[in-house]
Amino acid sequence: MKIGTDSVLLGAWTSVNHNPFNALDIGAGTGILSLMIAQRSHALQIEAIEIDDEAYEQCVDNFENSPWNDKLFCFHASILEYIEAVNEKFDLIICNPPFYSENYKTHDKARNLARFSDAMPLEHIIFAVAYFLSKKGKFSIVTPFKEEKNIIEEASLINLYPNRILRIKGNPNSEIKRSLIEFSFSESDIKMSELIIENERHQYTQDYINLTKDFYLKM
Repeated sequence: MKIGTDSVLLGAWTSVNHNPFNALDIGAGTGILSLMIAQRSHALQIEAIEIDDEAYEQCVDNFENSPWNDKLFCFHASILEYIEAVNEKFDLIICNPPFYSENYKTHDKARNLARFSDAMPLEHIIFAVAYFLSKKGKFSIVTPFKEEKNIIEEASLINLYPNRILRIKGNPNSEIKRSLIEFSFSESDIKMSELIIENERHQYTQDYINLTKDFYLKM
């Protein structure tokens, strides 16, 4: 599976200023978010959950071949299986969840798992965050802009409050495509911002370059 812009943005934007001791990556795919948090923070333990067989194997391989292999761990499990097996609090939870809830499917099972929300319902994600997030912890998620209000409402049921929101546009003339939302158990004024990825095709904006340049070889 290719590295997506959503993951790069979320991994670069997520705050680590609260110096998380540990982190949890829900639906890790091939492990990019965990690797980015390992690069950006001093977290001593980063755990990832991945249900798909092939993605899990790639994630483990990527972890083992990284400079941070002593603190990266991937579990081959669903969210609910992981909840049953682990009793721990995390200072940072990060998630790039499946987006699509349409009725159609492709013939590629792995792609279906990665891209369709029935593989990881929002309710399961919020339930996991309620169970695992520490009192001082932060939870970051990327979502289609049209789902922003729904996620904020779901999170409010467990007293999670949005502290920062970054809205993403592909270019200056396009509609808002994604929302990156950071939650905590502390209510505060929401810091709203907007990011445009490209001025023209393959002409990246300076804001996008500044945010992501540490993670691209050619930027």
